[in-house]
Amino acid sequence: MYLNALGQLLHHQMDSNSVYVWTLPMFHCNGWCFSWAVAALGATHVCLRRVVADEIFDAIETHGGTHLCGAPTVLSMLVEGANRVGRKLAKPVAVMTAGSAPPAAILKATEELGFVVRHVYGSTEMHGVVSLCDWHREWDALSPDTRSAVMARQGVRTVVTDGMLVADPATMNAVPSNGRVMGEIMFRGNCGMKGYLKNPTATEEVFAGGWYRTGDLAVLHQDGYVEIKDRSKDIIISGGENISSIEVEDILYKHPAISSAAVIAMKDEKWGESPCAFIELKPDAGRVSVEDILEFCRARLARFKVPKKVIFGPIERTATGKVQKFKLRELVDSRSTAV
Repeated sequence: MYLNALGQLLHHQMDSNSVYVWTLPMFHCNGWCFSWAVAALGATHVCLRRVVADEIFDAIETHGGTHLCGAPTVLSMLVEGANRVGRKLAKPVAVMTAGSAPPAAILKATEELGFVVRHVYGSTEMHGVVSLCDWHREWDALSPDTRSAVMARQGVRTVVTDGMLVADPATMNAVPSNGRVMGEIMFRGNCGMKGYLKNPTATEEVFAGGWYRTGDLAVLHQDGYVEIKDRSKDIIISGGENISSIEVEDILYKHPAISSAAVIAMKDEKWGESPCAFIELKPDAGRVSVEDILEFCRARLARFKVPKKVIFGPIERTATGKVQKFKLRELVDSRSTAV
């Protein structure tokens, strides 16, 4: 806790004049250790009772907010709330986002409001943030689309994380830094847990090979930056081809009418599995049909990656904003064949 609190201060670039607006639940690794980090500096906490876009913007304006954190769901909420009333920040605010791989379209829209986005990555088992997409000044000159794509990477280990590895989970050999070969992200260091309470079997499995295995599949780019492609349990295997649910979701988020999207594997009698997309529309989206969504995807994805089923409606999330994909799988279990 001590180490990660210090790491947050360094990487989120905070000082005693910082004003931290609480949009992140404190119960999640004690707010990624910011409850201690902000107090350590003698900086200011601004606590909100609920995460509502207008109230977040009001708190920033009233108290001079400089920093906040939240899942991509929160960023999407801020973008929609700002667009609804034509709101923008009077001065830049640093926002740290994690919890799921953020769609490049959401990162781009968040920056356009005046937020300075720092994408980070971690887990409860590693007590919060253990890697970040540390920004390079030369990336400022990239086009907005390229910038947001680079920003979506999970990056490199933090200063308090001892080891970070992307490796073949069977051989433990590190993957080449070519941005193509996938391996599992692994960590080790003093920030990690000792194990799962009263569950030695699960502990042995997750620490097999001497590293904490995240279950996240990623590639390593030439510059040493890690980019998650999917959770190992979320990869869709269709006709022997691997489909990244994150890749399909990223395309869906670019549709102007879509507020949120989640893609899971559904049973397919012909291909074994095929993608199924759950979609939440923006309040002002108007009438959007399944065919509209499919046509949008066909123009941007290989044919076998296009969702075979589209379901409109609310997407269930945890209190920290993570999509509960296991609940989405339960919804399609009774309708197991592709449409």
